[in-house]
Amino acid sequence: MTRLTLNSPAKLNLMLHITGRRDDGYHLLQTVFQFIDLNDRMAFEVTGDEHIRRVASQTTVDETDDIVLRAARLLQSRYRVSQGVQISIKKHIPIGGGLGGGSSNAATCLLALNTLWALNLSLAKLAEFGLELGADVPVFVLGKAAWASGVGEQLTPIQLPEPIYLVIQPEIAVSTAEIFNAEQLTRVCDAITIRAFLDGAGDNVCEPVVRERYPEVGQALDWLSQFGDARMTGTGACIYAPFDSLDAAEGVKSRVPAQWRSYVARGMNQNPVHAHCRISENKV
Repeated sequence: MTRLTLNSPAKLNLMLHITGRRDDGYHLLQTVFQFIDLNDRMAFEVTGDEHIRRVASQTTVDETDDIVLRAARLLQSRYRVSQGVQISIKKHIPIGGGLGGGSSNAATCLLALNTLWALNLSLAKLAEFGLELGADVPVFVLGKAAWASGVGEQLTPIQLPEPIYLVIQPEIAVSTAEIFNAEQLTRVCDAITIRAFLDGAGDNVCEPVVRERYPEVGQALDWLSQFGDARMTGTGACIYAPFDSLDAAEGVKSRVPAQWRSYVARGMNQNPVHAHCRISENKV
């Protein structure tokens, strides 16, 4: 196998609590991740040289900051891979929206190159590499909807309903660093249990800060709340609400104000990338 084309999915945070802060500045979290079938389309082609190239990609991220290229170089350097790869990305997931597009793309790269370069690594090992790239990468690598704690890397698979979501993107990008560094951010939430979440507990403690600093997000939340349980994913800017049917979600989508983009997507408890990649059964 020398080529792979894969759908790299977005994610939603169904709740987000901060229970403390480590001495190194990282926040201790409780959150729930679920994938949605809003995807970036990624293509990988192995080359005979050692060059890692980004080709025909729509991303505006500079190559020096591209987490996908960093993922490829990390695997190549750790395992002294003599082959290279050409990577293209057709972007559909909004950048800076809290949907995890960059983390998903990095995880998809790790899974794809583990297959194409025949590294035979386990998901646990790939998730370790993913954590070096970013806190949200491991959940995409492990590939199951999950309850997350720690800095987001301690993952427990969780079975969730898979509703239809309407996702709204105000035409802004929210700075995650700004929100997490805000003085008024709540950092002392009491820890809750998975059972409590499944019974309806949990919200997003970043939402009040984002509302204050990015009024467009608050306006979108207030608008969508007319039709369902509107929430913000991650640190925003995207918001979402679940619906029982495609028709219901599409009906509300048809009424979304013109200044916002909107997407209808189904919740997924499995990352579809796994179906096309070879994963070692080894535990390490």
